[in-house]
Amino acid sequence: MTSSSDRSPAVDVRSSKTYEIRTYGCQMNVHDSERLAGLLEDAGYVRAPRGSEGDADVVVFNTCAVRENADNKLYGNLGHLAPKKASRPGMQIAVGGCLAQKDRDTIVKRAPWVDVVFGTHNIGKLPVLLERARVQEEAQVEIAESLEAFPSTLPTRRESAYAAWVSISVGCNNTCTFCIVPALRGKEKDRRPGDILAEIEALVADGVSEITLLGQNVNAYGSDIGDREAFSKLLRACGGIDGLERVRFTSPHPRDFTDDVIAAMAETPNVMPQLHMPLQSGSDPILKAMRRSYRQERFLGIIDKVRAAIPHAAISTDIIVGFPGETEEDFEQTLHVVREARFAQAFTFQYSKRPGTPAAEMDRQIPKKVVQERYERLVALQEEISWEENKKQIGRTVELMVAEGEGRKDDTTHRLSGRAPDNRLVHFTKPDDEVRPGDVVTVEITYAAPHHLLAEGAVLDVRRTRAGDAWERRTAEKAAQPAGVMLGLPKVGVPEPLPAAAGGCGFD
Repeated sequence: MTSSSDRSPAVDVRSSKTYEIRTYGCQMNVHDSERLAGLLEDAGYVRAPRGSEGDADVVVFNTCAVRENADNKLYGNLGHLAPKKASRPGMQIAVGGCLAQKDRDTIVKRAPWVDVVFGTHNIGKLPVLLERARVQEEAQVEIAESLEAFPSTLPTRRESAYAAWVSISVGCNNTCTFCIVPALRGKEKDRRPGDILAEIEALVADGVSEITLLGQNVNAYGSDIGDREAFSKLLRACGGIDGLERVRFTSPHPRDFTDDVIAAMAETPNVMPQLHMPLQSGSDPILKAMRRSYRQERFLGIIDKVRAAIPHAAISTDIIVGFPGETEEDFEQTLHVVREARFAQAFTFQYSKRPGTPAAEMDRQIPKKVVQERYERLVALQEEISWEENKKQIGRTVELMVAEGEGRKDDTTHRLSGRAPDNRLVHFTKPDDEVRPGDVVTVEITYAAPHHLLAEGAVLDVRRTRAGDAWERRTAEKAAQPAGVMLGLPKVGVPEPLPAAAGGCGFD
């Protein structure tokens, strides 16, 4: 919700100016970009039409600092925009996000045509900084060292009518040696439970039926407010919200994954049987070098407890291959955990140096050829397991929430796509009855591939929902608006949840 006392006043720039936001990295950045869009629309900007990349009056880069060669990619993209900006008086370019927080002093030096640089803690200042840069005709660099206002107090241009991110905390208290996020997003800061539940209730009233609780280390929620069971209590409270059909969360940390959370997941009907649990490595020595506060036995113990309480849970993970010092024996321990845990899906990363992290300075960096070979073996094993686990779904009857834009071949195959409760992607035969994103269909799974399922028979049931109504209203409003006029879109929430994506910035 918008709180005028927590952010800068809106700057009215008239609705003729357009904006484009390019987002890189994790769900945090996706969520922040929706806040940035809401701020710009509050200030009178209009979203540029799709496909008009680089032609907007304001182009915002929301950057990530943990991806390989993130800075080179940013400066390459900025270089492509330089001639456009030179030929278009009044065009502005802004750079925000983690890379801006990290490289605050170098962005304008390397790309002097950039108008605004802002950090992860002061995204609410973007409209004011753009206006100041325009009036003063010089670049504005403003990087706050601590959070000025919790992002959820800012206006939002939500991408989905039926599903939303809800941020419950920002920052991270961990010190993983491969991750620079705590230095860029700060120590963990939790929202008050009442504020979180109020936002969820507002979203549900607006038609949202699925929410994903979001945090850098989501199940550490409560450490900032002095309640070790705050996260499990929050999950149970979500179960009492009428009209909220699906609750997910990302990403937890094994260190903080306690029995009360498992019980809350199992006993709260609208908390989905899906868990993204980052492993990173199966080797105890490597986990120690990573400063991960659990070991293989602890990790597998969590998986066993979750499966005992929620037998059909789909569990996904993150794994880094080739961390400094990783031996063949260490890597074999990772393969062992993958075989034991039988993940439905794994997001695998080849280790590469991240400037500013302790791991980048460690001895015994692994040759690229060795990392690549191990990576290929891991991917092959996980593909085999994913396929075997998906084959177990054949013959099951499941309820799908119909998704928008998740089936790239739906038009040619005459199918629609949706997400099962365990977040598996299912493509299904288009029924005779009208089905809208946000509606729920019941289907029988007939075929399995490693990364998706098919329901090739007739749809067994179609349930029209308030979420589908919300999608239909928004679509009608958008179609009725003439070009260049702002839409009356909701100002809270976020887009449909991604597939169980790499947690946090991919390395939680």
